[in-house]
Amino acid sequence: MPSFDEVLKEAGEFGRFQKRVFFLLCQTGITFSFLFASVVFLGPAPDNYWCRIPGAAELSERCGWTLEEEQNFTVLPLHLENGSSSGKCERLDIVWDTSVSCTSPLARYRNRSVGNLPLAACHDNWVYKQPHSSIVSEYNLVCGNAWMLDLSQAILSLGFLAGSFTLGYAADRYGRLLIYLLSCLGVGICGIIVAFAPNFTVFLIFRFLQGVFGKGTWMTCYVIVTEIVGSDQRIVGIVIQMFFTLGIMILPGIAYLVPTWQGIQLVISLPNFLFLLYYWVVPESPRWLLTRKKGEKALKIMHNIAKHNGKYLSPHYSEITISNEEVSNPSFLDLVRTPRMRRNTLIFMYAWFTSALIYQGLVMRLGIIGGNLYLDFFISGAVELPAALLILLTIDRIGRRLPFGISNIVAGIACLITAFLPEDMPWIKTTVATLGRLGITMAFEIVYLVNSELYPTTLRNFGVSLCSSLCDLGGIIAPFLLFRLATIWLELPLIIFSILAVVCGLLVLLLPETKGISLPETVEDVEQIS
Repeated sequence: MPSFDEVLKEAGEFGRFQKRVFFLLCQTGITFSFLFASVVFLGPAPDNYWCRIPGAAELSERCGWTLEEEQNFTVLPLHLENGSSSGKCERLDIVWDTSVSCTSPLARYRNRSVGNLPLAACHDNWVYKQPHSSIVSEYNLVCGNAWMLDLSQAILSLGFLAGSFTLGYAADRYGRLLIYLLSCLGVGICGIIVAFAPNFTVFLIFRFLQGVFGKGTWMTCYVIVTEIVGSDQRIVGIVIQMFFTLGIMILPGIAYLVPTWQGIQLVISLPNFLFLLYYWVVPESPRWLLTRKKGEKALKIMHNIAKHNGKYLSPHYSEITISNEEVSNPSFLDLVRTPRMRRNTLIFMYAWFTSALIYQGLVMRLGIIGGNLYLDFFISGAVELPAALLILLTIDRIGRRLPFGISNIVAGIACLITAFLPEDMPWIKTTVATLGRLGITMAFEIVYLVNSELYPTTLRNFGVSLCSSLCDLGGIIAPFLLFRLATIWLELPLIIFSILAVVCGLLVLLLPETKGISLPETVEDVEQIS
């Protein structure tokens, strides 16, 4: 009986059928990037807001004040008397009633300067010029509540983490396509609920669930694409990540055209429902079907692939070799039970963690030059495109392992050099730091590809999902590591990033080269890879 790779070569390793499926699933990278980076535009800090004095709303209505007039009467005198007070997080500790004058509301306190009036912390009486432009103004995430905005992003990362475990496991047990479609449905439904959440608690709950399902769409579509193409075409996984970058570049345009955060949330969530149409055009992974002893279904899909590719399967392809490995529900022990699987798993877990930690840390540290959020965000996404192009130019010529290791080492050296460059050389510091980001972006994209190539089909989705969960852990830790260490010494985080990256670069050189080899079907296949 022929092996799956022999049948795939006969049917076409990257023909018209695979190209169509590939293009369709690439759109998932765009929507996932929307979810990943949306907090930048869902939660910008409002420019103009203040704490309202009790009774000011009724007085403003009686006097016919505009918001500007109310602000002038209530906040401006406080700021003039006490320059350190902006009226945003504290207010005059007074209560206005109907006896207050519309033209001089503070006249009753004329015997005391405004600066000597008692102050009170603001709790829930904020007024915003644009109340629905941001989740910050929607749920009062200002002053003492400002940390809740960071919590919303941490909750999303926790959702990614949970999705890596639960949906990665489910995709290996119940099928790639089923979990992909259910995840798309979940992202869409949760996204709508997030947009209309009546309070911040509901917002967080469904933001978490959106993270769970979002990770399911991203990881599963990546595995489907990897499993239906030939070994020489698996760099399509890198191209999928270019669509992620494309989404990063599109997102500021959406935010610029849509004025409210609810509108942005709906625009980035609703496209996931369109992916449900893939049920009729994207097949289940035939590799997965073989591991579940469903050879007839796998062969039917292969005949369909051959037909669309203009090929014809020989009559003797009536049966495909099915793995003799006993199919069981995957567990972490399966990833560390044998020597080379254990080595691969530990290195990949460290590589995922390091890539995410350094990538997000460099983005936050480098910052965005200029004041135009939309343009700066677009440019920050465009910086990542050369990384994918460099990978495409090198990965089939010199293999996976060297670019993987060198990109990490270059990122580490760039971080180290940046840390010791003098402050009076800002352009050189920025250029070297950008080189570091380019290196870690390459490493981040290569780890997706190599991780999927060094796990057997029976454990691939679960293994990649489990290892990539360390990426979400790195994303949670990154801001705390960056800002806490920066209080000790501004460049200290770069020293830590440098050490982590160089160690990662050396470790990944211990992995086997996967250029041109067939995807392993069993753990035994992995153990035999030199």
